[in-house]
Amino acid sequence: MIDLHTHSTASDGKLTPAELMRHAKAVGIEVIALTDHDTLSGLKEASEEAARVGIEFIPGIEISAEYNPGTLHMLGYFVDPSDTELEETLSWLRGGRDERNHIILAKLAELGCPLEWEEVAALAGGESMGRPHIATAMVNRGYVATFKDAFDRYLGKGAAAYTDRVKMTPEIAIERIRSAGGLPVLAHPQTLSLTEVDLAELVGRLSAMGLAGIEAYYYSHSDEETALYILLAGKYGLVLTGGTDFHGPGMLDTNLGVGRGNMKIQKSVADDLRRRHLESSPR
Repeated sequence: MIDLHTHSTASDGKLTPAELMRHAKAVGIEVIALTDHDTLSGLKEASEEAARVGIEFIPGIEISAEYNPGTLHMLGYFVDPSDTELEETLSWLRGGRDERNHIILAKLAELGCPLEWEEVAALAGGESMGRPHIATAMVNRGYVATFKDAFDRYLGKGAAAYTDRVKMTPEIAIERIRSAGGLPVLAHPQTLSLTEVDLAELVGRLSAMGLAGIEAYYYSHSDEETALYILLAGKYGLVLTGGTDFHGPGMLDTNLGVGRGNMKIQKSVADDLRRRHLESSPR
């Protein structure tokens, strides 16, 4: 089994990077990528622990990009954690995340669910605070019964306290990932909320700008959607990737490597991604 889309406490996951690697080993993962939101800070710890427990590690990132009507995230694989330009861009994005968190907390207070910044920040453990930490604080306070309830009623897109945040264009996200030595991959295209025709147009345009892959295998993709994404990958010469978007036990109701059911991503997917990275690297 492999999983190329996971999160740790470096962004909005429940497990530390090292804990995530140990959990991956325990459930039989052979290849894993850490793709925290807008931060590279967990990659060193994850890489060292993956080497210690004996699983293959791919350094990654997940960047939020501006797009309507849905949500566009860009995954980056094999990025250089020490790349200065990428880190400056991510720092700017994290600043926007903090501003968003303040607005969400203000909205929650107006809705009768006040939270202190310090209590939510403590749940983030010094790393980037996100909506999952706010949801956990809401459960701890008794405002909601479950993590899912917090998102359904308050924090999910379109819910009462939802607030959008600072994003960059998909084109800039591709350029920054490329300049850091990585491969840009369109994450969970289902969330773009596009028709097949519009999605094909977008993928074609992004491919011409350097998009290297598309996340065809994902915990919430239907068989029909997966088949469409595989078709688009073939049409535009893109590599296929896949992952569960694992944030930790009990979060998003997903399990590492298998999503919500019996999804299995073949190791050949990671082999193809690695081969594409070697082909694109300067010789």
